[in-house]
Amino acid sequence: MIISRTPYRVSFFGGGSDYPSWYRAHGGKVLATTIDKYCYLTCRYLPPFFEHRFRVVYSKCDTCRSIDEISHPAVREGLRYLQIDRGVEIHHDGDLPARSGAGTSSAFAVGLLHALHALEGRMVHKLQLAQEAIHLEQDILCETVGSQDQVLSAYGGLNQVTFHPTGEFTVRPVVLPPARRQALSDSLMLFYTGIRRTASDVADTYAHTLATRQRQVQSMVALVDEALEVLCGPGSLDDFGRLLHEAWALKSSLSARVTNGELESIYERARSAGALGGKLLGAGGGGFFLLYVPTDQQAAVRQELSELVHVPFDFEPNGSQIIFFDREREYPADDADATTRRSFRELKAQDDTAETRQ
Repeated sequence: MIISRTPYRVSFFGGGSDYPSWYRAHGGKVLATTIDKYCYLTCRYLPPFFEHRFRVVYSKCDTCRSIDEISHPAVREGLRYLQIDRGVEIHHDGDLPARSGAGTSSAFAVGLLHALHALEGRMVHKLQLAQEAIHLEQDILCETVGSQDQVLSAYGGLNQVTFHPTGEFTVRPVVLPPARRQALSDSLMLFYTGIRRTASDVADTYAHTLATRQRQVQSMVALVDEALEVLCGPGSLDDFGRLLHEAWALKSSLSARVTNGELESIYERARSAGALGGKLLGAGGGGFFLLYVPTDQQAAVRQELSELVHVPFDFEPNGSQIIFFDREREYPADDADATTRRSFRELKAQDDTAETRQ
């Protein structure tokens, strides 16, 4: 039995420049962090007593004889990509709803690959994990998604991630004094709008034409360095919030699907109540609003947005982890001769004996 825990992310600046259509030509840069809200994936080899060979439990339940019958695209293609031919059971649980802008689909991809590698007895480096998740989503599933979510979920922490035209990326942790880091976290508020959308659909309206919006994207990338100066400098963090407002105005100009009248009303009400800036997470169109609000104004903002779900959070430093790993195995591969099967207790006894002799 394997359990992986993979964090969701909150993006601040540079979003859009992490799409391959942009950074393969111009390079890209983002500033973002993972938070203490997670995607959990439980995997185990399926015992040989059932008619099905695969069972996948998420918002629905797939019970199948073959990989081809699995309806969840990431699970189906992830199993195929890693060439797992044994029967497997997979359960998914998440702290945040899907299609909400918090990088949930990429966290799922990272956590799935991490758990399946561990199930097969392999512990993989964060670099490999991020690269494989990007490959799974962009090349195999052909989703219109960027590359920051997979990198952040794999690595964890508050990072500047630079994307190079070669397709490689560099992760640079942003090191802050603990008090300043906590002050930043304390000034950020997350509200769920209740509007669910598929990020790939929204991104499709602008990701393939970013070259025609060079001024906006370059301005969004430039805000990464400005934000780092604010974070690492001696001045007030409130300028970070004002930069978020500037970034939101730039992102809103990329496509009419990024925002709408309802979302703009939420944002303006928040600003009127004391928020200095904010943005919709991810591609836009719904999901979570991230707001920068001085702590003495947060009660007023919560009151103004009382119809929305407020989600307190903190930063997360670890990235995707295997939080439970049981190397003991009850059953050999599906195609083994039934007469050669040995019980879990026999295998465990052999392991214990071997360890005692050492």
